[in-house]
Amino acid sequence: RYEEALSDYRMAFSHLRKNPFIDYKQLGLRHILYAWEVLYSIAAVQCRLQQWQEARVTLDKAVVWRPEGRTAILDMALERVQNGLFLEPMQVPLGEFFRPRKKEVEQLDSKDFLGKPKVISSIIPNDEYIGFEPLRPQKQSFYEPSADALR
Repeated sequence: RYEEALSDYRMAFSHLRKNPFIDYKQLGLRHILYAWEVLYSIAAVQCRLQQWQEARVTLDKAVVWRPEGRTAILDMALERVQNGLFLEPMQVPLGEFFRPRKKEVEQLDSKDFLGKPKVISSIIPNDEYIGFEPLRPQKQSFYEPSADALR
């Protein structure tokens, strides 16, 4: 499924929208996804697909996105690609997956927004209507209480 992985990494890089990183602290992660890491993973998949030249070009692009003075990993990766050795894609460190805040988890109890069902009956004494349909036309003196009810 390397082709699928390659398209996913390319989509991830395009969703970075030329930002050097995405900080996931707002979602509860302690991980920062850097653009050079995505490019490195693209190169790793290209190596598995035997696209060595494309992998080299991708790593050259990753060097541009890497912060200054921190290109040792990418230099080693370029050497491995030139020697025809595979690269392993970057992975999110263990324990860094999504973990919601405690406040948000406490509010996940099920809530009954509709309430309990209630039987509603008419307060009009002579009304025997039961059902769901539009309002009926009112009859003259139909809703007035009977003489027996007034006593």
